Amino acid sequence: MLLCKKVKDGGKDSPVDAYFLIEIKSLFSIAILKFNKGGREAFHTHAFNAYTWFLKGDLEEEDVDGSKYQYKCSLLPKYTTIEKNHRVLAKEDSYCLTVRGPWGNIWTEYSKDTDTSTLFTLGRRVLGTWRGLD
Repeated sequence: MLLCKKVKDGGKDSPVDAYFLIEIKSLFSIAILKFNKGGREAFHTHAFNAYTWFLKGDLEEEDVDGSKYQYKCSLLPKYTTIEKNHRVLAKEDSYCLTVRGPWGNIWTEYSKDTDTSTLFTLGRRVLGTWRGLD
């Protein structure tokens, strides 16, 4: 459980800072995310579903299939499912409020450069790697 704590969201190399108001992975999490300018190369899924409200900045989301979406400040949240395989590019430092559901046990990252997928579990422990998306 985290209460009022700043951590890297998505691992130590992530350009996203998370300011968790509360995180109880078995129930829910609420955090302010700061997407520092730039982004990670890897596409990824999540271990949770999430609602995200864009508060400030300019973000571009790219799905693994090449579809792109633009996000700016909005009262309507974006819903991200566990299955969504995407990456986010911040055109400038950007802020979001996120409410996440309970964590599952696995998620993935995919590198187009090496055509390699990695399966993770809690603690970012690697369960396996393979070529391709499936």
